[in-house]
Amino acid sequence: MDGNRQRIEYRFGRVGSLSPLIAAGAMIFWAAVSQSNVNGYVLAFFAALVTGVIFAKNEKAYGEALVYGLSKPMFAVIVLAVILAAVSGKLISASGAVQTIAAYVVAAGFTGKLFVAASFLITCLLAFATGTSVGAYFVVIPILFPVGVMAGAAPEFMIGAIVSGAAFGDNLGPISDTTIASSATQHADLGTVVKTRTRYSLPAAAGALLLFLLFSKTTDGGSAMETAEGAANPVSLVMLVVPLTIIVLCMMKKHLITALSWGILAGIAAGLLSGIYTVGDLIAFPGGFSVSGVVIEAITGTAGTMAMLIGVFALLGVLERSGLFEDVGRLLARLAKRERSTEATIVLSVGILSMVTGVISVAIVALGDLINEIGEKAGVDRYRRANLMDCTGCVFCFLAPWTVHCVIPAQLSAQFGEGYAVAPGAVPLVNYYSLCMLVVLVIAVATGYGRKEK
Repeated sequence: MDGNRQRIEYRFGRVGSLSPLIAAGAMIFWAAVSQSNVNGYVLAFFAALVTGVIFAKNEKAYGEALVYGLSKPMFAVIVLAVILAAVSGKLISASGAVQTIAAYVVAAGFTGKLFVAASFLITCLLAFATGTSVGAYFVVIPILFPVGVMAGAAPEFMIGAIVSGAAFGDNLGPISDTTIASSATQHADLGTVVKTRTRYSLPAAAGALLLFLLFSKTTDGGSAMETAEGAANPVSLVMLVVPLTIIVLCMMKKHLITALSWGILAGIAAGLLSGIYTVGDLIAFPGGFSVSGVVIEAITGTAGTMAMLIGVFALLGVLERSGLFEDVGRLLARLAKRERSTEATIVLSVGILSMVTGVISVAIVALGDLINEIGEKAGVDRYRRANLMDCTGCVFCFLAPWTVHCVIPAQLSAQFGEGYAVAPGAVPLVNYYSLCMLVVLVIAVATGYGRKEK
């Protein structure tokens, strides 16, 4: 944190400082129980920000903290990525490519639970290769999600499979920011970290695959497939140039924003040259101070998600300037006595901060020095520490319904219509990889599984 920043002081001490979190938690619970869409979570975070004003002693410091949260580079990256991904996804969905692929999938008999399991494996490979879970959502969901629903898979299980695959890639991928952060903060060799992490990630992935094969809900998909078969157009498959361009550039380690931008340009060129789109289909000014077309429809459709991201990152700034991160670290450090209690402390501290911040790498970096210190004292191996940190983040951050790992998939699913929409609160219940990893972590800490890392 900035050493010159002014720490926010609150009325009623610790209770006052936690008031924004309490307000957010209450509203999020209400929204989740009510199966609200993204807009319910928007209300939760803005309610939290307004509540904090009541208790803050120095309103100027509180206001500066809000702006500080919005100034984080991650905020700009995610906002731009959501907008650009919405455009690239709309180019694909409006072309008829999804219906065409769905018709071929059903004709091949690759439907229901099989398609859910396959989607999980495909996303695992993509996220592992590109090192980005959020980027995987933008590439995979616009294609596999609607195809899966048309092929008889329940919407929430398709989203669960994709989010689970993204969690696996984020957890194990050697170029993932979480893998790099966990190894760097614990001064551990990256290659050995990835090698030893397979002891945790592969059992969790195997468990998730089995659960998707056994328990994924299916539908008849009848009406959806009638629409798909009637609209099947092989020419529309040229629009697959959009995800292919994005995947290739991500694997070449290009910036996500750059990859998405080139994907859009490739899609526009392919759509115009193939005759799928006209210029008027993409962008039009019909008069009367209005704008229409695929591009503007995609951009305006992200308004709810944009509002929520503003609330999330503003609240993150407030919590950081309130000293919550340091307080959590100091409190949990007192619990670290021996090897097992230290490992439990690592899981608790990273778990809490990854849920609060919604960004795993932020939690890892914020607690890295402290975990390195208490781990060395208790004799916890550096590779063990790095693996516990990363695996914990890929559990709790992915299971918190207010993070990008639930909100963005929910927003992307809603673009296909009411029958496809999945509420953010429903995503954690079908994220089988993170749930299985939670079991692996409990076993690892309780029994010492994986403790001898090298």
